[in-house]
Amino acid sequence: MEPFSIFLLCFTFSFHTLFMITTMAVDIIFMNQTIRDGQTIVSPQQSFELGFFSLRNASENRYLGIRYKRLATGTVAWVANRETPIRNKTGELTLRPDGVLALRDSTTDTIVWYTNTKGNAPNLVARLLDTGNLVVIDNDDDNERRENYIWQSFDHPGDTILPGMKFGWNFKRGIVTNITSWKSGDDPSRGPFIGYMNLDGLPQFYQNNGDLIQYRLGSWNGHAFTARPGVIPSSIYKLEYVSNEREIYIKFDYTNGSVLNRLTVTPSGITGRFTWVNRTQGWFLFSPFNADTCERYALCGVYGTCDSTQSTTCGCMEGFAPKSRAQWDISDWTSGCQREVALDCGVKEGFRKYRFMKLPDTRRSWYDTNMTIEQCNTKCRNECNCTAYAALDIKYGTGCLLWYEELIDMRVIPKYGQDIYIRMAASELALVFVEKHGTIADKDVLDLPLFSLSTLVVATNNFSINNKLGQGGFGPVYKGILKDGQEVAVKRL
Repeated sequence: MEPFSIFLLCFTFSFHTLFMITTMAVDIIFMNQTIRDGQTIVSPQQSFELGFFSLRNASENRYLGIRYKRLATGTVAWVANRETPIRNKTGELTLRPDGVLALRDSTTDTIVWYTNTKGNAPNLVARLLDTGNLVVIDNDDDNERRENYIWQSFDHPGDTILPGMKFGWNFKRGIVTNITSWKSGDDPSRGPFIGYMNLDGLPQFYQNNGDLIQYRLGSWNGHAFTARPGVIPSSIYKLEYVSNEREIYIKFDYTNGSVLNRLTVTPSGITGRFTWVNRTQGWFLFSPFNADTCERYALCGVYGTCDSTQSTTCGCMEGFAPKSRAQWDISDWTSGCQREVALDCGVKEGFRKYRFMKLPDTRRSWYDTNMTIEQCNTKCRNECNCTAYAALDIKYGTGCLLWYEELIDMRVIPKYGQDIYIRMAASELALVFVEKHGTIADKDVLDLPLFSLSTLVVATNNFSINNKLGQGGFGPVYKGILKDGQEVAVKRL
């Protein structure tokens, strides 16, 4: 063979090899393909990378996971074998013909992690998306949203929720999505802190430290979660809550894809949204969920309210008093409060309106999405064991939420909190009308301001005959002067 022919042959072979390398889809693992330690696949826009890595002070342990690539390089978003690290660089990830991703330690020939679903499509691949989601799908599927997946990492998060990830329950697939903290910065195995959705009563989100509830994000009220009513969607931040017969979940997303955000529970139990700041090249904890004392679960006990703006953190609601004054005097509020006047299911029992509240724990609640607030009042009034009610959806003013046991884990949230109506004994209630032109307005009882009997006894000088304004179909009406000097007309039920 002539030298030129040899050169041309070598050049052709080299060009073909180079061409194959540069055009290979780097975001895909094909069927029967194996990714070994040192090799990676990268999402199309270089946002995320799947491969093997070690953690700071535990370099002998190797993990397979997804990390940020283009920005926040190296930040771990997901770990496959978080409980079973591989010693040294002997890991191999293979997509089997049945659609199962299997991670093998080649030294011991043992499977240390694998996906739990199978598929039978002829052209299955594993693909890393720019959302940070690793999916096993039929590569012939032209669904751009890639919803017809066999398996996806978004169904099995570790300590991080990424934008677009559904956090909750998928009844159709039998999947429950929780997040759990790492044990430490060098150990991604499951730590004690877990965030999850509870479906007892009205669904709501909790964070536990082991078996103990640490924090309650609450239920969805149409605008936001009841514990975070001031954090509502904006032009760049979208928050979606979905509840139907197939699934119940919460999902957050951002309209500006260049902004990196993640929701993470740290090894120390701090949960919040982290935003990447290019200027400092670091993550900024934007909105921690458990930032103040009042976010500790049930800090003030039953019928107690927490108010971080007051010198005394816990107090009893109007019409309630501490169960144990001695404990409250030493700032131990866990015993909570009790009614000053017990309920007896009398026909004149009514409801006192409390404003700007974080609604109580809803695990022992009942709800209806179609009822009006007036129907809600009637239903609760007619059931002796109903202790309180509130609107289910404050965005549209619809729906009914009822409680049937003692109320716990409440706090005052100035400006943004929600109204709740709590059942009270007849003797604890009085309707207060601001006198106008010497008459009493015939007015919807739900809109009337309500005060405790003790407040009105003082205001009317114990309903003195000298304060009596008159009597009619409404019964006796008394003039009262409140502490702020406001003159009111009072009818005692």
